[in-house]
Amino acid sequence: MSPIFEKVKLHLKQNLPFVVYRKPNSRTVIGVFQVNDHLYFSEDFKEEGFLFSSFLDDKPIVFPLEQSEVKFAAPHLAEASEERFMESVTNEQDREDFITLVQSGINAINDGTFSKVVLSRVESLNVPDFDLEKVFERMLQHYSTAFCYCWFHPKVGMWMGATPEKLLHAKEKSFNTMSLAGTQPFQGNDVVFWKNKEREEQEFVTSFIVENLKNETSHVQLSNPYTTRAGNLLHIRTDIEGTLNDDSNLKNVVDILHPTPAVCGLPKQSARDFILENEGYEREFYTGFLGELNLNVNTNDIESDLYVNLRCMKIQGKQVQIYVGCGITKDSNPEAEWEETVNKTKTMKRIL
Repeated sequence: MSPIFEKVKLHLKQNLPFVVYRKPNSRTVIGVFQVNDHLYFSEDFKEEGFLFSSFLDDKPIVFPLEQSEVKFAAPHLAEASEERFMESVTNEQDREDFITLVQSGINAINDGTFSKVVLSRVESLNVPDFDLEKVFERMLQHYSTAFCYCWFHPKVGMWMGATPEKLLHAKEKSFNTMSLAGTQPFQGNDVVFWKNKEREEQEFVTSFIVENLKNETSHVQLSNPYTTRAGNLLHIRTDIEGTLNDDSNLKNVVDILHPTPAVCGLPKQSARDFILENEGYEREFYTGFLGELNLNVNTNDIESDLYVNLRCMKIQGKQVQIYVGCGITKDSNPEAEWEETVNKTKTMKRIL
């Protein structure tokens, strides 16, 4: 890990953009180091590089391969240190505000505005001894099945995350994605019981993906839903793969998938409008997407590997902002949804 982080520290000192990341179940850390501080934006998803897009998907940022150096490292991970959870800078007002927001979402569902909406909040932490390299190493240790990253641009800021959700993998005309929803803490048991609310929520996501990709695909195949673990949390997952039509393109498919019902809601537009009008803060890159665009730095193949930006945090000096959300349906309980977000903050607090 050390050589690649020497490059990270040099780029930070020179105020130059970079991203370091590790794909799920991989042992290789990849670094893409842009050689200037220019902000490049993707116009049509035909560029080669590393993509970083906001929730609103208005101007996806790309670190172009032609303007970057690529480095590889096999991380040497120290023994896991004793976990210490950071204290939250939340209060009773934060809790009441979120419960009120969730109830507003339930009311809108009962009024027929939408069938599902994903509502979120941001939690601030003071981390006076924040050490980027140690935090990243802990992330790799704890979340071996997640896409782990640290992304920085001097004109935008620094973000880190360990996301369990793939948005899209595409190579030539083959693609795969996933439907991921429902959350409960991992209790150490192999037998997991899911309530109807969580099953219904995950079925919403699966149906949305399959139905909306219908005109872009010639073949789609689904796995049965199964339980998957991401750190100390469990989710319901369905794998979806297939073949794209000859006239389909990457941007069309991403526009259809993003934002998914797992981060926005159904129908997409009315849920998104409700989020923008009621959440009370700007999500920025939380619930956006990121990853390799038209390249695979391991094989030099032309393929794209994009992930939804969940379980993420924004780093501002010694201040860390953690973003968490939950899916709201007609059967949601506002108190339980608050507790779900509390459990999700623990996912990131484990590494701080």
